[in-house]
Amino acid sequence: MSQVTEPLDYRAVVTAIMSRGVEWEIDPTLDRIRDLVDVLGEPQRAYPVIHIAGTNGKSSTARLVEALLRERGLRTGLYTSPELNTLRERIAVDGEAISEERFVQVYEDVLPYLGLIDDKHGTRLSFFEVLTAMAYAAFADAPVDVAVVETGMGGSWDATNVADGTVAVVTPIGLDHTRYLGETIEEIAAEKAGIIKPGAVAVLAQQPVAAAEVLLRRVVEVGATAAREGVEFGVLHRDVAFGGQQIRLQGLHGAYDEIFLPLFGEHHAGNAATALAAVEAFASGAPTRGEPNLEAATRIAPGESYVGGEAGQLDPALVRSGFAKSSSPGRLEVARTGPTVLLDAAHNPAGMAATVATITESFDFSRLVGVFAAAADKDVAGVLDQLEPVLAELVVTRNSSPRSMPVDELAELAEGIFGTERVHAVPRLDDAIDRGIGLAEETGEYRGAGVLITGSVVTAGDARTLLRVEGGR
Repeated sequence: MSQVTEPLDYRAVVTAIMSRGVEWEIDPTLDRIRDLVDVLGEPQRAYPVIHIAGTNGKSSTARLVEALLRERGLRTGLYTSPELNTLRERIAVDGEAISEERFVQVYEDVLPYLGLIDDKHGTRLSFFEVLTAMAYAAFADAPVDVAVVETGMGGSWDATNVADGTVAVVTPIGLDHTRYLGETIEEIAAEKAGIIKPGAVAVLAQQPVAAAEVLLRRVVEVGATAAREGVEFGVLHRDVAFGGQQIRLQGLHGAYDEIFLPLFGEHHAGNAATALAAVEAFASGAPTRGEPNLEAATRIAPGESYVGGEAGQLDPALVRSGFAKSSSPGRLEVARTGPTVLLDAAHNPAGMAATVATITESFDFSRLVGVFAAAADKDVAGVLDQLEPVLAELVVTRNSSPRSMPVDELAELAEGIFGTERVHAVPRLDDAIDRGIGLAEETGEYRGAGVLITGSVVTAGDARTLLRVEGGR
């Protein structure tokens, strides 16, 4: 009598995937993920890919790219990381995270092959390798017209790099994950440059000089084409507006004005310009369903800078409507008002510097209190240094990650920067949020009071859950 296998449920699948451990604890190689996608029939080659790497702004840029593509009537796949609330939100089709039922189905499709690859290499596939294979398989099965794929951490050895992006986007590079990617900007840039493939268009956001040199060298070496923020495309003008900003962008094929972007800050304007250039490059020269645009291909010379023209300009009305519908959950997201509570995922000094500049520009706080939890392996002191000038007081706590810095250790570090009288240690995040709101309201001036909950993606995601914030993926 045949044995009946009990169907898996979503929680059991998440537990099974997460038990596989993080990718950086395994030797960096694409051999395992390449073998896995090979036995799955190379699903990552069933559609064109816009591949996105960088240190800051990856997820926001990926969402903006996807929003523009979907506005053009294309069926999209979007793979981002890490998640804010649930693991399945990393894999989205047509702007919506796949359902729990679909997530389980995709896992069951790849499950028979996981043990084979584990045994072959004598090392278990990591959770990120499994998720990446699931995303590529889900997109092929949908099927999607184009996939927007964000790297997990690096580039060359990132599991997503089994795909060859027709457009490779590199957002601003800074010092982060130095234990794994290298101690210098040059080393980190070299790792992230690995997503730039022969014949691709490399859309490069504004970079430190050291990073730009490495990226452009890679462009020349592989015969790609460069489109650089500040040269071939960029932000022409921006004004602060209610709920975001009004921007004018120079694309690769023309200028676009009267754009409302419902995201705050100069860095998000730059992300929008980068996303626009990526979609223009894709629309003008990227192959769709295996059919290359030969006319566009002859216009773009490998190893040179992108040469645009008005003929390739997107419909400005489409660009306006696509950006107006965009969102970036956990990125200076207004979770509530009275007092205003902001959630932000900044977790390195460069990211926090952008957050602080945006708060100063876009919000008129007379008193801002921070609620902060961060991973112990980050440059926490550098992040706190950026925060100190704008916060009246700071509540330090923990988030749900096992990597979260212990509260007593974080408090001691914060006191050295803020002074003991401005730092409050609260063990639980929910209690810390309540304490932060209470401190912000102490003066009784609710209109000018604010709370910033920040320090990591996990902190922002946990706070979204606790505050019951809806929306996003």
